[in-house]
Amino acid sequence: MSNTVKSISVGYNPINKSNIFSSGDYISGQVTLELAKECKVDSLCVKLKGKAEVQWTEHNGKNIVVYHNKEKFFNIKQFVIQDGQGKYTIYVIQFRNNQFRFILYFTDKKMKLFTSGTVGMDVNIERTGFHQGEGIKVVASIQNKSSRDIKPKYCLYRKYSYFAKGKRKVETKDILKEVGEVIPPSADQTVTRIITIPPTTCASILNCNIIKAEYRLRVYLDVKYALDPEIKFPIVILPALQGPDEEQQLQNESALHSSQM
Repeated sequence: MSNTVKSISVGYNPINKSNIFSSGDYISGQVTLELAKECKVDSLCVKLKGKAEVQWTEHNGKNIVVYHNKEKFFNIKQFVIQDGQGKYTIYVIQFRNNQFRFILYFTDKKMKLFTSGTVGMDVNIERTGFHQGEGIKVVASIQNKSSRDIKPKYCLYRKYSYFAKGKRKVETKDILKEVGEVIPPSADQTVTRIITIPPTTCASILNCNIIKAEYRLRVYLDVKYALDPEIKFPIVILPALQGPDEEQQLQNESALHSSQM
């Protein structure tokens, strides 16, 4: 057969701009054979595997310790040709135990309060689940009873956690930072800011035993010569909406959520 088959390629059809598949999605594609001569193909199958894997090293004196872990999610085998008979096949991802589920909306606002001496703020966001490219509406009531100007600042950052051999490795990275307008001395102001999640931001990973990708929105006050007061919100980032139907559904759910407030 090696002298007969010149090349073989497998392609699939993306279902969104991010080229991401998740639980319940269907994968369709093509298998292309370039033959040097006519031949009979008794069987042709496609395998689809999904797994997560982590590995890192740490120095313990003169010794180097390697931490490694792997988790398998699925292993699917489908025949495109079987017993010489071709057929059209659609491949479906089925994760075990319906693991890939997210709660997008909440019936209560997420609000936190911070007070410190003559400076205080309470901050709220209406929900904690957002799609890639979506804006986070942040409303902050700031009390500046000090004699100095203060500025509200915003930072969206990511935290990766890796687990292996009972150890945990954490990496953090700032995704974006923004600065608000100055709050003058002896002033109380309510400021609203839309923090837009970059469309290229990776989605959250919250259901894997060895890898977690979590996000936090940090809202803090820039106070000169003092420790900056801050409030942190957990943020779940979901894949971007792909069509008008999904966008309309999101708008309807948002309207329903607002009417219940």
